[in-house]
Amino acid sequence: MIHHFSLPARDPRRVAEVLAELIGGRAYRFTGPLPGAFMAVSGDAHGTMIEVYPETAVLAPGEADQPVVFRTVPTEAEGAPRLGAFHVLLSVPLDRAAIERIGAAAGWRTRLFGRGAPGQPPVFSVIEVWVENRIMLEVAPADMIATYESFMQPARLDALGLGAAPAEAAR
Repeated sequence: MIHHFSLPARDPRRVAEVLAELIGGRAYRFTGPLPGAFMAVSGDAHGTMIEVYPETAVLAPGEADQPVVFRTVPTEAEGAPRLGAFHVLLSVPLDRAAIERIGAAAGWRTRLFGRGAPGQPPVFSVIEVWVENRIMLEVAPADMIATYESFMQPARLDALGLGAAPAEAAR
């Protein structure tokens, strides 16, 4: 169970407001030590929350026995996309049409896609919601998430021969 995660944004408040709408919650100012950050809080029993930081903020290990600290890095040239390998799958209390409406209203690329091995039929589907058109969230309503949950089980993956390669082979 993932209870919260953070992501960078050029406009943290707006991103938090849109994400709050997607997860059926509300947006708040982040109460931590990072000015300009916001949170999308779902209000569910798990305390699900998304922290949205200014894109110039990075997390760094604290000195000695101190906890994590925020640092600031320069921004890229205006208009340059800052893409990355991060993504998360969120199940949300909305249907496909509502997800697509929210994404379109935000001006974010929002499209339904199947996931699976190349050349094979998809094993589950997600809606790609591209935050600020540069950070991908996979979003799934209840009617899509059940297929993912039944597929993503060790017994099923083992039966497909998807076990991890030995450490020596991975090098």
